[in-house]
Amino acid sequence: MSIRLRFAPSPTGDLHVGGARTALFNWLYARHMGGKFLLRIEDTDRERSTEAAVQAIFDGLKWLGLDWDEEPLFQHTRQEAHCAAVARLLETGHAYRCYCTAEELEQMRAEQRAHGGKPRYNGRCRHRTDAPDQPFVVRFRTPSEGMVGFDDLIKGRVAVANEELDDLVLQRSDSTPTYNLAVVCDDAEMGITHVIRGDDHVNNTFRQLHLYEALGLKAPQFGHMPLILGEDGAKLSKRHGATSVFEYARLGYLPAAMRNHLARLGWSHGDQEQFTTEELVAAFDIKDVGASPSVFALQKLDSLNGWYLRNGDLDEVTDLFADFLQQEAIPIEVDHDSARLRRIVESQRERTATLKEMAEKSDYFFREEIDLDEKAAHKHLRPVVLAPLRELRDTLAALPAPLTAEGVKPPFEAILERHGLKMGKLAQPVRVALTGGGISPGIYDVIEIIGKERCLTRLDAAIAYVERRAEHP
Repeated sequence: MSIRLRFAPSPTGDLHVGGARTALFNWLYARHMGGKFLLRIEDTDRERSTEAAVQAIFDGLKWLGLDWDEEPLFQHTRQEAHCAAVARLLETGHAYRCYCTAEELEQMRAEQRAHGGKPRYNGRCRHRTDAPDQPFVVRFRTPSEGMVGFDDLIKGRVAVANEELDDLVLQRSDSTPTYNLAVVCDDAEMGITHVIRGDDHVNNTFRQLHLYEALGLKAPQFGHMPLILGEDGAKLSKRHGATSVFEYARLGYLPAAMRNHLARLGWSHGDQEQFTTEELVAAFDIKDVGASPSVFALQKLDSLNGWYLRNGDLDEVTDLFADFLQQEAIPIEVDHDSARLRRIVESQRERTATLKEMAEKSDYFFREEIDLDEKAAHKHLRPVVLAPLRELRDTLAALPAPLTAEGVKPPFEAILERHGLKMGKLAQPVRVALTGGGISPGIYDVIEIIGKERCLTRLDAAIAYVERRAEHP
């Protein structure tokens, strides 16, 4: 039988890093084993679940490159089946009605705390035979003796004494199911064979195993992944910076880099650091996931992202850059076709770590007019370069459009030779004239990408600047 795994988020916000890793590990294992990866939206909390949040989950998974098999299951559509399961548990004596009020429950917990005990439900309604006409919840009759345990795919054997588990609520007073009951019913309905989720679900697994047995259902295998920590050793949270995958998308990270980074949080394959998707699928085994918490180190993500920018398929990176510019509504005053964007990416990807940084450092390519950095202009646009600047301007004007890096290089070098200049003595003034600052890709690439007309306009402005300095030294 083919294995079936699922990712089951609650639609209450964007797809966060922890959920993204859970989805990725399930997806990788399903693809590695030739099984199915399914999606279930756990939206029984109708007040907090929104269509926008559902779409955010879909979009986040698609951005990461994680596709799913079969139609997503929306948990709220299964309420009738959940209620039927509760009815069966009541009928077989595995569940009972609890009429305790909120005030009674709080008093119960307060008395337990006062005596140094663990605050929990004490089973007061377990043996009630009356049925008062008042609201009730349905609780599971947890075995009071023995142990419950399982062989975790990651942690190994884990078990707990049943006396440590209280009688959990299965159905609220408004007849809606609670998490554990709904999950068991839906995983069984979907034929889930393996459940891979966070370490914080271990206690839920103990309870769910009881429910599987009481309902006569076969339990899946379970694997619980360790927590993701911030670099300070605390559980990853907003105080560590971005926590949603879309925040990282907006910061200019590539899906491949994020996918690679998340895969390495708790899993490794020898000393290999960079993986193609095909390599991840081929190598990934849930049994190789470690049991210790992993640190989400932004420096490692930056390094990976830079590697993918430099080594990724140029056309794919160009498409991602174009999407980023559109997504972030970065103003582009100059029309850029895909070929020109491709040249920008080609010239900048060795010099930047994210698409955001690439966009910021390419600002002068996208604008009709630029502002000169006063410090750079004062240093490089001096009267001594006036003659070679004028000659370069006239030389470029005489060349046929479009200008190319290869076509510009020989006349540029000829001007250097005629004026007895080293490369930097002319390249830096031209760089300032064309970009506004002193840092850019190679000057021949810059001339080609900016284009003939704008190069001439900017050189004219720079020449005028130098002339003013010559007149008023």
